[in-house]
Amino acid sequence: MVWLDYRIVSAFEGRRWDLPARVYARPLELAAGLPLSAAALEGHLKDLGYKAVSGEAPRPGSYFRRGESFRILTRAFPFWDGHQGALSAQVDLAAGAVRRLRAADGETLGTLRLDPKALGTVFPGAAEDRLILSPEEIPALLRAALVVTEDRRFDSHFGVDPRAILRAAGANLKAGKIEQGGSTLTQQLVKNYFLTSRQTLPRKLQEAVMAVLLELHYSKEEILTAYVNEVYLGQDGRRAVHGFGLGSQFYFGKSLTNLQTQEIALLAAVIRGPSWYNPWRHPERAKERRDRVLGYMASAGVITEQDAAAAASRPLGLRKAAAGTADYTPAFLALVRRQLARDYGADDLAQAGLMVFSTLDPMVQTAAEEALETGIRSAEARGLGSRLEGAVVVTHPHTGEVLAAVGGRRLRFDGFNRAIDARRPIGSLVKPLVYLTAMETGRYSLATPVEDVPVTVALDDGSTWSPRNFSGTPHGRVPVVRALAESMNLAAVNTGLDVGVDLVAHRLGELTGGDAPAPNPALLLGAVDFSPLNVAELYGVLASGGFRTPLRAVLEVSDASGNALERYPLNVRAAADPAAVDQVVQAMQQTFERGTAKSAAVPPGLRAAGKTGTTDGGRDSWFAGFTGDRLAVVWIGRDDNEQTRLTGSSGALPVWSEIMTRLPTTSLVGHTGAEQASVQIDYATGRLVRAGCADAISVRLPEDTELEVDPACDPGRQSIVERGKEWLKRLTR
Repeated sequence: MVWLDYRIVSAFEGRRWDLPARVYARPLELAAGLPLSAAALEGHLKDLGYKAVSGEAPRPGSYFRRGESFRILTRAFPFWDGHQGALSAQVDLAAGAVRRLRAADGETLGTLRLDPKALGTVFPGAAEDRLILSPEEIPALLRAALVVTEDRRFDSHFGVDPRAILRAAGANLKAGKIEQGGSTLTQQLVKNYFLTSRQTLPRKLQEAVMAVLLELHYSKEEILTAYVNEVYLGQDGRRAVHGFGLGSQFYFGKSLTNLQTQEIALLAAVIRGPSWYNPWRHPERAKERRDRVLGYMASAGVITEQDAAAAASRPLGLRKAAAGTADYTPAFLALVRRQLARDYGADDLAQAGLMVFSTLDPMVQTAAEEALETGIRSAEARGLGSRLEGAVVVTHPHTGEVLAAVGGRRLRFDGFNRAIDARRPIGSLVKPLVYLTAMETGRYSLATPVEDVPVTVALDDGSTWSPRNFSGTPHGRVPVVRALAESMNLAAVNTGLDVGVDLVAHRLGELTGGDAPAPNPALLLGAVDFSPLNVAELYGVLASGGFRTPLRAVLEVSDASGNALERYPLNVRAAADPAAVDQVVQAMQQTFERGTAKSAAVPPGLRAAGKTGTTDGGRDSWFAGFTGDRLAVVWIGRDDNEQTRLTGSSGALPVWSEIMTRLPTTSLVGHTGAEQASVQIDYATGRLVRAGCADAISVRLPEDTELEVDPACDPGRQSIVERGKEWLKRLTR
């Protein structure tokens, strides 16, 4: 008895107050001019569990909408920079943007920060997850449902209920099998905390003794709260779903406070056997048990007979899919855990109640998830492959913040995380880095002619390598801008051989912050394995004008009281020549205008840069591209590495386009340094031409660049500086 008492007090007391680190998404901060539609704002409010009301918002976490105007009563929240109380605010939108923010007294507000969305927790066992609820957060209806269903004498017994044991024994003898259990809620809690599920007499006796001891130390309210947070409610892949806070998200995709009577009854029903009463696999069985719980609630006077009948007539109301919860983002949370593990011990993450404010943007995450799901289904429907998988990483190119991460088409499944761990050949995604290396030597520019002609390379093992263009046809002598925009293999190989494969490999290692890949000539066509996250970091150098910013998933960490503990500031360093980067990005913009991404359905007027990537046999379909404030990397392929009919433009590009179409974003702005000048060159030859002559495109080149002049369009030679001066003179006349 003494030993059991010690176990209970030490283990239960510690576990009862263990507060796992809870991870939050980036809070939505409203300000005048912020691009945001009324539908998007309402969707975000519902995602946060805010209730729509028909008049003035009566309590925190509610809102009233009239057209494009919202009256919102926010919830109080302990942010890292101070506690924010509940605030009533008027939000007016117009033309897809926030027009005005006002407080309840009519005073103009500069900003309005909503409480952040809870994403998940960092718990001791990676296979367990829960959202811890305080006693105040447990709905009275749920408490009543648990008592009448599982333990009617909970408030009066001493941990063991002899009447229930006798009643269950009689029912089981009569039925000739186990139909009822006599365990109290306290006994169930003991079993979950300390014991196994084996039905042996010694274990049941130990359970009973420990239940009595538990009741001697703790109040009924404390025991019930622990039960609500501990009870097992189902399996989400490798992740065990514990507690009603997470169970509500798992089954219904919404917070516990927003559940209706029939939904609470279903949660209470599932307790008896999460596998047996799995509502996705056994809906009829689950509904029968739910309706029985409703009957118990009515007979105990918790609800009326009419309410029970009305609730029983309603469907189960489950989320669409059985894998994962609406708020659970396993691919992103894996990033958070890896970053936190560098700075915090396991005990701190499991027990200290840390509040982790992440970089995830819920709107971007939703757009990425839906775009990937739609894109994969579309590709399979078009006969481009079967059993396809995919991954998406979206970042802010100038801050390195990861805004979204999707690890597979089973969006909530905590399994293989392709966004982080799927290292695949990147194919033509490497070509911008080949040309960047070439331009940094000072011998190449966008107008430099390169040879897109067959080449045979002798390898160290005595064999030879003879690459080919995707089309099978060489294009001869072409400028760099065209070679990159149209993704010509032979041109990239010849350029890379000229500057040196060793140098290209070395630069790849520097730009990714890792080891240089093996300097095999096939590296020039992407025979190097990167994950989507690696590619996002690599392309971040291009999107930010030549600066390397390590990707980060965490912004701030606070303790349980909201006191700031850790900040994760920007860590930026120069990594590449800005003028060379600018030229590469210009060619990547031509990818949308004339090259392999011209089929992209991007919003009109949006300037973006990107690159398709395809590996042999369509095994990997890649697209990496960026605008002024979004960088997205998409991969689609098969886990078994079997061939498909995918290319970068037919598989990954439509997903990228869908993401950018769904999100407000800004156009890419190029580098306009004084050391560069704008000129017109012929896209086909790279020669200097007059505007409007031949197939002219405008590019920015280093002002000391010597160009061959197209005699048919501009006889005579002029330096770029002279042409620039003439242009300025005409401008000032």
